[in-house]
Amino acid sequence: MFELLTYKFMQNAFLSAMLVSIACGIIGTYVVTNRIVFISGGIAHSAYGGIGLGYFLGINPVIGAIIFSIISAVSMGLVSIKTEQKADTIIGVMWAVGMAIGIIFIDLTPGYTGDLMSYLFGSILTVSYSDIFIMIILDIIILSIVMLFFKEFLILSFDKEFAQIRGLNVNLLYIILLILIAGTVVMLMKIVGLIMLIALLTIPAAISSKYTSNLAKMMILSSILGMIFTTLGLIISYYSNLTSGPCIILVAAIGFFLSFFKKPIRSV
Repeated sequence: MFELLTYKFMQNAFLSAMLVSIACGIIGTYVVTNRIVFISGGIAHSAYGGIGLGYFLGINPVIGAIIFSIISAVSMGLVSIKTEQKADTIIGVMWAVGMAIGIIFIDLTPGYTGDLMSYLFGSILTVSYSDIFIMIILDIIILSIVMLFFKEFLILSFDKEFAQIRGLNVNLLYIILLILIAGTVVMLMKIVGLIMLIALLTIPAAISSKYTSNLAKMMILSSILGMIFTTLGLIISYYSNLTSGPCIILVAAIGFFLSFFKKPIRSV
């Protein structure tokens, strides 16, 4: 196994997997506890519009994805706040429109765009130093904001009405949370791709929620599980010569189904 670490691309892959697992463990916990998986999926697929825009403008597609996913997150957040009954329909439309915009920009872009599939299905083995740098920055931002607003997010996650009584700006906190999801989505693109990233974002947190109701402990356990799933998936993909993204997701899915056969240790 240690021979894997002699390759630079595998070193980058394992390092990026660790960085992504931290973000997934933290933000995925909020996604699961707030039951906003659908809107997270909308943000994820809308990010493809930013990838297409990045190619069209000749800039790093990841930068385009960050900008587009944040705009989508804010837009979807405002829609869900103001039109709760029709939010799922509108978000579904924005989900599709984001993908369509991305494809159109790519069609309009001259030249070769051969690595586009890596954004849809993931390509952790092609993670570059610049990608890792962006992941580190996003991790720092996510950790800083969550530590700063941990109590506020905690109240928002479990008792929205109490948060309003306490005088918290619930809508602003919700928008900030969606922006953090957008940042995590961008990190996950290279690892498992836009199509499968919701699984890695939610599965570790869903498993963790079976064993603890403490939000901080849930985040830590989710991050550890994410690291285990991504590491095992990478090892399996390397030795079996299979695509890494789907291997990581299948390992996570197996872990999820196995969690049904083991009773929760305790709820703490």
